[in-house]
Amino acid sequence: MLRTHTCGQLRETDAKATVTLAGWVHRRRDHGGLIFVDLRDRYGFTQVVFDPKDKALFTKAEHIRPEWVIQIIGTVTKRLEGAAREDNPTGAIEIRVSDITVLNEAKTPPFEIDQDKDVSEELRLEFRYLDLRKERMRKNIITRHKIVQSIRKFFYDRDFLEVETPILIKGTPEGSREYLVPSRLYHGEFYVLPQSPQQLKQLTMVAGLDRYMQIARCFRDEDQRGDRQPEFTQVDVEMSFAEPEDVMQLTEQSLIELTKEIRPDVKILKTPFPRFTYHDAMNTYGSDKPDLRFDLTFTDVSDLCKGAGFGIFAKAVESGGVVKCLRVPGGAKFSRKEIDDLTETAKIYGAKGLAWIKVNDGGCEGVPVEKLGADLTKKIASAAKGAAGDILFFTADQFDTACTSLGAVRTELAKRMNLADPKVFAYCWVNDFPMFEKDKDTGAVAAVHHPFTRPKNEDKDLLDTDPLKARAAAYDIVLNGSEIGGGSIRIHESDLQSKIFEILKISKEDAERRFGHLLRAFQYGAPPHGGIAWGVDRIVMLFCNEPNIREVIAYPKDQKAKDLMLGSPSPMPKEQIAELGIKIMEEK
Repeated sequence: MLRTHTCGQLRETDAKATVTLAGWVHRRRDHGGLIFVDLRDRYGFTQVVFDPKDKALFTKAEHIRPEWVIQIIGTVTKRLEGAAREDNPTGAIEIRVSDITVLNEAKTPPFEIDQDKDVSEELRLEFRYLDLRKERMRKNIITRHKIVQSIRKFFYDRDFLEVETPILIKGTPEGSREYLVPSRLYHGEFYVLPQSPQQLKQLTMVAGLDRYMQIARCFRDEDQRGDRQPEFTQVDVEMSFAEPEDVMQLTEQSLIELTKEIRPDVKILKTPFPRFTYHDAMNTYGSDKPDLRFDLTFTDVSDLCKGAGFGIFAKAVESGGVVKCLRVPGGAKFSRKEIDDLTETAKIYGAKGLAWIKVNDGGCEGVPVEKLGADLTKKIASAAKGAAGDILFFTADQFDTACTSLGAVRTELAKRMNLADPKVFAYCWVNDFPMFEKDKDTGAVAAVHHPFTRPKNEDKDLLDTDPLKARAAAYDIVLNGSEIGGGSIRIHESDLQSKIFEILKISKEDAERRFGHLLRAFQYGAPPHGGIAWGVDRIVMLFCNEPNIREVIAYPKDQKAKDLMLGSPSPMPKEQIAELGIKIMEEK
C-alpha cells in the first residue's frame, strides 16, 4: 500500500510514530513561515506541516495546490496546548513531514471542494466525481451503505434468502411506463426493465423459498421529481403463510432498530407505530401519508353547514360533498398575501378556493361570517375549538378534493411555521385502502395498488356486487409525511386472480398474454403469501435530512432523466441501430 494509515486514523497514542499518508490536498495555509496542509481521504482529515528548515521540501510544498494527490512521510506529533481541534477526530495531532511525493496534479475544479457554497445542480451532476468528494456527499453515501448493510443483516438473521431476480424481463404493463430493450436476436421483440420484482417474488413463493428479500434495482420511465428517479432501489420482501400483521410487525421492528442504529440522536414519536385506515387518514389529515410531527387536524363541519346562508358551503353538502375546517393556532396574524398564497396551494389540488375566518376577542371576521351569521359562525368556531388569535381555513367540495387540497395547505403551513421537528421520526401505518378507483379521465376501473393485491376477506363478496367499495389487504408505511414503503397480501388462487382481471377489463386473452406465467404457476400449489417494498433512496433521504433523493444517490439522473456526467441518453451508431432492426423516425 502507498500508505500506512488513513487520514482519519491517527490519534495521540500514535505520537512519535513514522507514518505514510496519501490523499488529496483539501486546503493549504501559509502561517508564519510554516505551511499547513489538510490532507483528505474518504476517512477524514489530517493536518500535515512543512518546516522551512528543509528548503527542498518546503519548495515542493509551496507549489502544491488544492485537489492534488500527494503522498507524505512524516512523524506524528501532538499539537500545542490550545491548538487541538475537538471537531476533528485527528485534531489532537499533526504530521511533521520529512518527504513528499506528488502522485498527480489537478486542474482547478469548477467549484470549491473545501467549502459548502451554493453550486448549480447541473454543474454538480456534470462533475459528480468531484461533488462526491465533498464532506456532505461523502457522509450521505456512507450513511446509505450503513442503512443497506443494517437492513440486509436484519433479514439475514431471520432466515430470509436474498434471491436475485433478472433485469431483462417480459413486458407486463402494470401502470407505470416501462423502459424497452430491443432484442438483437429476435427483431421486433423486446425485453423491459422491471418496474419492480413483483411477479418474480411471487413466483419465488410458489417455488417454496418462503422468506425472500432483495435489495432490488427498479426502473420506471416516468416524469421526474424530487423523490423519484428513472432507476431506483428498493428493499423487496416477501413471505409465505403470512398475514398483514406478520409483515407489519417485522417491518416495524426493522425500522425501529435501523433508526436507533443510524440516527440515535432522533426520537421516535410513538411505538408501536400508530395505525390509520385510509379513510381516517384522509378525513383527519388530508393525506394518505400524514406527517404526525405537528398537531393540525381537520374538523368536519358539514352537518352544521346544511342549508347555511353561505352558498359555497351549503351547495357542497347538498351535492354529497363535505366542508372541512383546519384550525391554525395563532394564524389570525396572517397577512392577506399569505392567505392568498395558501389559497393558490389549495387550488393546485383541485379546490375552487380557500375560505377563512379569523377568530378575534370581539368576534369573527372573514367573507363567510356575514352569510353564516354570528350564531352559526360561533358554533363552527366552537366545533373546531377555535380561540382568539386563531384562523380557520375551509374547503368545500367532494370528499377527496376537499381533504386533499386542505391537506396540501396543512403541509405548507408546517413548512412556513416550522412546525415539524427534524429531530423527531414520526412513523405510522395506513391500511384499508380501496381495491379499485375510477380513472378521472376515462372512467375506467383501475387497481389502486397493483392487480395482484388481495381484497380483505370480509369484502370479497363486494367483488360481485360493488367492487369500488371493496378494500384491499394493503398497507403503507409512512415517515414524516413521506410514504417509504407499501405492500399487501397477494392473490394466490387462479380463479380470484382471473376475477380481478375481469373487473379491470383485462380479457382472458390479454391476461394470458401478459400474466399467463403467473396464472399457470398458481395452478401448481401456490401458498398464501404477502410482502412489502421499501424505497431505499427515500429512506436514506429522510435519514440524512436531504431535500431530494438525488443527494443520496451516487450517480443520479437530473430532473429531465439525463445523466449529465456521462452524457446519456446519447445517439448510437447507425450500424448498431440497424442490427437491432430499429428505424429512428424523425421527430415532428
